Amino acid sequence: MTLKVYIDLFSQPSRALYMFLKLNNIPFEEVNVSLLKGEHRREEFKKINPFQRVPIIDDNGFILTESVSILKYLAKKYNAPSHWYPENDVATVARIDEYMNWQHLNTRQNSAQLFFNLMMLPKMTRKPIDWDQVKILRKKVVEVVKHLDEYFLMDHLYLCGNEITLADLLGVCELVQLYPVCEEGIYESNPKVKAWMDRVKTRLGQLFNQAHEPLFRMRARFDRNINSKL
Repeated sequence: MTLKVYIDLFSQPSRALYMFLKLNNIPFEEVNVSLLKGEHRREEFKKINPFQRVPIIDDNGFILTESVSILKYLAKKYNAPSHWYPENDVATVARIDEYMNWQHLNTRQNSAQLFFNLMMLPKMTRKPIDWDQVKILRKKVVEVVKHLDEYFLMDHLYLCGNEITLADLLGVCELVQLYPVCEEGIYESNPKVKAWMDRVKTRLGQLFNQAHEPLFRMRARFDRNINSKL
């Protein structure tokens, strides 16, 4: 039975999972669940995932609902190249787990909130961008970028060493929604973090653009100056 994957490429962890599956030639049936249309709140979806989020997988009746657990499970089950999650390298696995635990309340939460306040909330409420709130969130993202630079990257090519891992997939998918989509160049102004982002994008090749196409389409609809001021 084919692995069934419920995703929406508008979702950051969905994009990370999608790229991982494609990069490792893991066969799967894609089931699109539109977040913008509220399909994740429908009763039929709630029966599969009561948490009403994507991504989730159904592997012949075995259901997982959290992106980090999903990525680790697939890396092990399908014997993905060891650099993604090298179980024989205890220290590197610990670093990967460290980042993936840390990112929920840091890279993910702060980047997502800044994106939401700049892009989504004004469209939903038909009100101007709340620049006071944006300034607060910018400070938080600046702190995230500082930690990526000084703690995770240090003198490494990637977040957890000199090879790309699951942590890098999750990290780039969070930050890319700020630049170029919302023109928030916070990570772009940090040479080390920008170099890491560029390195990961190059490593992923055209697949990166393919996975992010729905997000990049939103860029044309973003105007920070409509009914607002900096």
